[in-house]
Formats: sequence, C-alpha cells, structure tokens
Amino acid sequence: MGESSRTSKETMADSREVMNIRQASQYLGVSPDTLYKYVGEQKIPAFKLGNRWRFKKSRLDQWMEEKSSEIEPQVKRKPKAAAKAAGTV
Repeated sequence: MGESSRTSKETMADSREVMNIRQASQYLGVSPDTLYKYVGEQKIPAFKLGNRWRFKKSRLDQWMEEKSSEIEPQVKRKPKAAAKAAGTV
C-alpha cells in the first residue's frame, strides 16, 4: 500500500500537464536560457499565464515527435553529401 501511494505521487509530479520554464527545460534536457530563446523565436509551443511562460506536456511531446521525424531524413542524406564532398561517391 505504501508503495502504490509513493508511485502515484511520483507519477503526478512526472506527468504534470502544464509546466513552468524550469520544469519544461528539465523535461526537454535543455537549459532554461535555451528554452527562453526557443520561445522568443517561436520555435516551441508555449503560452503565457499572467507574465510567466507555461508549456503543455502534450504539446511538447507532439513538438518533439514532429522534430524527430524532420531530423531523420536529414541524417540519412548527410552521409551521402559528406561522402560526395570527400570524393568517395
């Protein structure tokens, strides 16, 4: 019984739907400064609540999914371009 209550408490903290800049930066693995930069450049989904930036976990997950699918084709092409530049293709 003690274990399940501890697990649900951890789950609540880990699955917080709305995060502040510090929580979102930890979740994404970037510094708060980098996250502020992304927000300023409108590269990442965020909204203001009062005068503070907030991030919805579901939107961040969706954003990361989109970004990861964009990166994959570039990674596949990059070795060919590098090989071509080196004259090995």
